[in-house]
Amino acid sequence: GNIIIAESIYDDAVKALQDVGGYLLNAEEQEAVKKIMWDEDCHRLSDSVAQSPQKMAELAGFEIPADRKFLVATGTGSYTTSYEDVWCREKLSTLLAVHKYSGEFQNAIDTIMAIHEVGGKGHSVGIFSFDDDHIHRLAMVARVGRIMVRQPQSKANAGAFTNGMPMTSSIGCGTWGGNATSENVNLKHYMNVTWVSRAIPEDRPTDEELFG
Repeated sequence: GNIIIAESIYDDAVKALQDVGGYLLNAEEQEAVKKIMWDEDCHRLSDSVAQSPQKMAELAGFEIPADRKFLVATGTGSYTTSYEDVWCREKLSTLLAVHKYSGEFQNAIDTIMAIHEVGGKGHSVGIFSFDDDHIHRLAMVARVGRIMVRQPQSKANAGAFTNGMPMTSSIGCGTWGGNATSENVNLKHYMNVTWVSRAIPEDRPTDEELFG
């Protein structure tokens, strides 16, 4: 996962991540973890997939306390497919990358769009904001099927009694991600429907109604 944090609260947010079990990697540790997660062609290495943070650290050649629940890496702020900027890619592990943005909220949107160009287009994004204008601006441009507002991302994406999202373990990413639907794949997608069509009086909008 990737977390985009405003510069004004960045230090407090990183501290909050540490307070709930995050282990902030130093520069040397982060480089070592990168080498056990990706090869130099950015292919994900299987030995470090779905491992505990302690096992990740062991594979990378160092130790972390037993109470740490996930690793925290610092993103480079550059979102390309190169090995140097690999932290915005899909992790498949107990590791989060934090990315700092400064200035206008549009800079956060631009960062999200750039990350999705590297990977994850069509999937989801979360926004922890009470500003309806910011939420609306993100929704109008983000190329994702789900935007979770002030909710835990993965659990909310997959549907909950508290958000109305269809419950699923299969999330469609639309044409953005090469899928047939952008919806949460649920029971209706597995049901065959037969349309019985009879002729009705023509109901055609005028060109003015269609095109103004």
